[in-house]
Amino acid sequence: MLQRTLGNSGLRVSALGLGCWGMSNAYEGGKDKQEMIALLRAAVDRGVTFFDTAEIYGPYANENLLGEGLEPVREQVVIATKFGFIPKADGSPGYQGLNSHPDHIRQVAEASLKRLRTDVIDLFYQHRVDPAVPIEDVAGAVKDLIEAGKVKHFGLSEAGAQTIRRAHAVQPVTALQSEYSLWYRELEKEILPSLEELGIGLVPYSPLGRGFLTGKVDENMSFGDGDFRHNLPRFKPEAMQANRAFVNLLEAKAKQKDATAAQIALAWLLARKPWIVPIPGTTKLARLEENLNALAVELTPEDMKEIDDETARLTAQGDRYPERLERMVGI
Repeated sequence: MLQRTLGNSGLRVSALGLGCWGMSNAYEGGKDKQEMIALLRAAVDRGVTFFDTAEIYGPYANENLLGEGLEPVREQVVIATKFGFIPKADGSPGYQGLNSHPDHIRQVAEASLKRLRTDVIDLFYQHRVDPAVPIEDVAGAVKDLIEAGKVKHFGLSEAGAQTIRRAHAVQPVTALQSEYSLWYRELEKEILPSLEELGIGLVPYSPLGRGFLTGKVDENMSFGDGDFRHNLPRFKPEAMQANRAFVNLLEAKAKQKDATAAQIALAWLLARKPWIVPIPGTTKLARLEENLNALAVELTPEDMKEIDDETARLTAQGDRYPERLERMVGI
């Protein structure tokens, strides 16, 4: 498995990680625990060393799953988790607000360590910027955890350029986790140049557009209430129909490269910068192997220019989040 370093931090991880939210209530409800443990270990066997979770996934269930599944191979892997959302009191999926007060960050860290069955969190992200708490206080709290040996690296998720700079001045930020793919490229305006300047890695989530860019999701599909995509404007039938042009582009390039649309979408991200590490999620071994085989797909500078030129003529239809969630990003 190819390795990459997240920015200037020295944190080495597999060039593709594994997003684990889908194993616990993200799309079709939670999956069978033993099947998911087998998938986690199959990923390790295939060279994946970077696993992504969060307190809010489940809630708590996903961290527990990774704790059990990765405990026998803990020394071989890097586990990233997140704080900042307040889980619902009844334990159902979703959240009831934000809380990044330093005392709460410390409490979440202790609880996550127990669920993950480890004595240190490799990468601890603020899941969303909390407007009620200065980012300097957040960075300071994680700095204290790093000095105490309970966390190794500090990360941010969906933060804006100025927030990243302010946090980085207090505690160096190892990685930013934000949505980035062929159909969501807002990061290229300010975020990517800032990350490159500061020496911060990028961990794109939803690199396959929550499944849409694979070509296996279209306007004829219906999403149940338990599927996160049910409430996303970009997954309304009319938006998916309009956005089919992105899939057509990927499928055409895939045919040239004897690959799949998903592999081209991942190869495009990997070719953007050497400090980008996508974390496609899956609950199926065949999809895991398909994604990992994207590492063997070579996109030449000419291929990249062709893809960029064609996507420059396209505009993704539909907001990526409902308004209440979109207000939490890019702060």
